[in-house]
Amino acid sequence: MKPLNGLFEKQLKVANLGLETFYEDLKSQSVEVIQVDWRPPAGGNEKMLSLLGKLKGKK
Repeated sequence: MKPLNGLFEKQLKVANLGLETFYEDLKSQSVEVIQVDWRPPAGGNEKMLSLLGKLKGKK
């Protein structure tokens, strides 16, 4: 098994699901990066998530 430091010998490829500024910083350093526009279902609202689950037949 390669030591953890072996990870740093490879070129980074990043999928960013967070702050767009993090994406921009990586891109400015020539890191291969994509920005994923992800948001939690129903905006994270627990009541709405429950209702969506019922519509999908989940409890």
